[in-house]
Amino acid sequence: MPWKETCAMNERKDFVLAVLRQEASLSELCRHWGVSRKTGYKWLERYEEEGRTGLLDRSHTPLTFPHRLDDVVSAAVLDLRARHPSWGPKKLRAWLETHRPSQDWPATSTIGALLHARGLVVPRRRRPQVPPGQPFGTLAAANDTWTVDFKGWFRTADGERCDPLTLQDAHSRYLLRCQAVKRPDGRCVWPIFDAAFREFGLPLRMRSDNGPPFATTAVGGLSTLAVRLIKSGVVPERIEPGKPQQNGRHERFHLTLKRETANPPAPSLRAQQRRFDSFRKLYNQERPHEALGQTPPSQHYTPSPRRYSGRLREPEYAEGFEVRRVRHNGEIKWRGDMLYVGQVLCGEPVGCLLLDDDGNWALRYGPLDLGIIDATGRLHIPRRRRTTNRPTS
Repeated sequence: MPWKETCAMNERKDFVLAVLRQEASLSELCRHWGVSRKTGYKWLERYEEEGRTGLLDRSHTPLTFPHRLDDVVSAAVLDLRARHPSWGPKKLRAWLETHRPSQDWPATSTIGALLHARGLVVPRRRRPQVPPGQPFGTLAAANDTWTVDFKGWFRTADGERCDPLTLQDAHSRYLLRCQAVKRPDGRCVWPIFDAAFREFGLPLRMRSDNGPPFATTAVGGLSTLAVRLIKSGVVPERIEPGKPQQNGRHERFHLTLKRETANPPAPSLRAQQRRFDSFRKLYNQERPHEALGQTPPSQHYTPSPRRYSGRLREPEYAEGFEVRRVRHNGEIKWRGDMLYVGQVLCGEPVGCLLLDDDGNWALRYGPLDLGIIDATGRLHIPRRRRTTNRPTS
């Protein structure tokens, strides 16, 4: 026997007709159809007012929406998003609360739902989580450590090569410099360091990777640029080889820089630099940073009290050191013989400190250890350890 097909409208019609024919009392008919007396009266009233159409299903959409975003609020959120397409709901809400505090702004989740409804949210590909590397040195205040790196080079629309150098304070994330250099070498990088030192003062340390011009394969990993840093009063600090996550804050910043300024690149190198300059001002003064409680870096950065005169001074050594000056051929005179130290230190003073009764001496340049001179006068340079070259006490 086939199933008897029915629908809600037919059931309601049969119920109403049974009531109108007075086949039984309303209470009995309601029990038979499995509805309440209130529902029964409702269907009777609708049938009398609208006929059969009154028995159709009606929309369950609420008549009022107490949580609906005001048109003015929605327009403000969407306008800000249009000006900053890479900003998410947290940054949008933080900026609006700071710059328009008189308005009652919706929750972050509500702003996210608005962006999603307008098709402004692009799902990101999940990246594998990299275990954290060796942490920074002490970052108790601004200017404890500055970080520096080259963002990967790219070509502008007219085919010109762009090598952006970025310099940032690790504590406050303040972007000190974002400059396209003519060549990624020490001769072009040092003027940028010099200008930043004159404007903001000297940091305690400068953290970089192990590539040129920040480091070389010479003794102590020193480069000409690193020697200049030491003579200016800044200690070079390098990450472990192959461990970019140890400079992870700076590496992550480069992703933001690319999205905001080079996707796609500008028509020319000059136009690209104008983008960098505008971005630097926005990043420091307005853009909320999640790690800083959704406040911009300018609220957390102050210039260094260690002022920079522009003079490079040779490192000084404490009592107990024997000081030797490196000759033009990279050698020093040691116990009546010549000992090769390295060309990068030509003309510079190095310090030798007696370590033990066996006649072993520590060789240093400023705060950095270079190696051990044994009793036979041979220099032992430590193998390239996978550790940061930190200053000695």
